Amino acid sequence: MTTKAGRILILMLSVILIFSGCSPSPNTDAGGKLNVVATTTMLADLSGIIGGEHVSVSGLMGPGIDPHLYQASAGDVQLLQKAAVVVYNGLHLEGKMGEIFGSLSGQGGTVVCIEEGLDTSKLLASEDDPAIFDPHIWFDVSLWKSAAATVAKGFAEADPNNKEDYEANLEQYIKELDELDAYIHQRAAEVPEAQRVLVTAHDAFNYFGNAYGFEVRGLQGISTDAEAGTADVSSLADFIVERQIKAIFIESSVPRKAIQALQAAVKAKNFDVTIGGELYSDSLGDEAAGTATYILTFKANIDTIVEALQ
Repeated sequence: MTTKAGRILILMLSVILIFSGCSPSPNTDAGGKLNVVATTTMLADLSGIIGGEHVSVSGLMGPGIDPHLYQASAGDVQLLQKAAVVVYNGLHLEGKMGEIFGSLSGQGGTVVCIEEGLDTSKLLASEDDPAIFDPHIWFDVSLWKSAAATVAKGFAEADPNNKEDYEANLEQYIKELDELDAYIHQRAAEVPEAQRVLVTAHDAFNYFGNAYGFEVRGLQGISTDAEAGTADVSSLADFIVERQIKAIFIESSVPRKAIQALQAAVKAKNFDVTIGGELYSDSLGDEAAGTATYILTFKANIDTIVEALQ
C-alpha cells in the first residue's frame, strides 16, 4: 500500500502504539482471553479452533470479502493495535495491507504470518510472475495442516501457560483435517479423469487441482486486481468448446459477470456450458448456508464440483 491513505493509516498505527505504551504483555479481554485478530475468514476459523477457550477472535474480513482488494480502515488499525496476536496469510494475499503488518512487528504483540511456516518446495508459483507464490494455500489440506501448526506455535509463544491446550487442539484438528482430505479424494474419484477440469473466475484453485487431480483454468490470474480482457474470455471459451466441458463455476467473493460473459462467449461458439454452482474461494461461507467453517466450506465446494462435472 503506497497511497496517501495507506501512509496515513500506518502513521495512525504508530501514534496509537506510542501513546498506549507498547506493552509487551498479551492483551486480553474482560474474561482473560487473548485478543486475536485474523485477516480472512479461513484464518479466523482456524484461530478459534486452535485457541479454543483461551482466545477471543475478531476477523477483519467477513464472508464474501475479497482479500486481494481489501483495504484496512482506521477501525482495523485500532483493532490490530489491541490484539495480543495478529494472524495473517502472507504470500501477498492481503496485498494492500503489507506495510501495516510490517509496522506491527516488534511492537510487543505476536504477529503470526502463515507464509513463514510453509515448506516453500510445496508452494506453486504464479503463472503471471514465477517469483511470486500462489497464496491460496488453504485448498491443499496438507498445507492447511502446516498453517494450523504455525498458529498453534504463535499462540504458545504469546501465552505459554496454555501451550499444552493449544497443542492438544492442534492434534485433534489434524485428525479432522485428515478425515476431510480422505472425503475430498473419495468424492473427486467419482468424476471420470477426462472430466476433471475446473473453470472458475480466477486462479484460486491451483492447489486444489494439484492435490486432488483436477486441471484448473481461471479467467483471471491469482489476484482479482485486474479484470479479464476480451482475448482472455475468447481463449478460455475456445478451450471449453474444444474439451466439451459441462460446467463452469462462479465464486462467492468475485463478481459473477465475468463467468456469465464467458458462458455467453461459449454459446456464441455453438456450445452450451452450464454454470455449475457457486464455489467459495477467498472466503468461507456463512451460518445460513451451513458453510461457516473451513471444513464445511471445503466439503460444500467438492460436492458442488462433483455434482456439476459427473
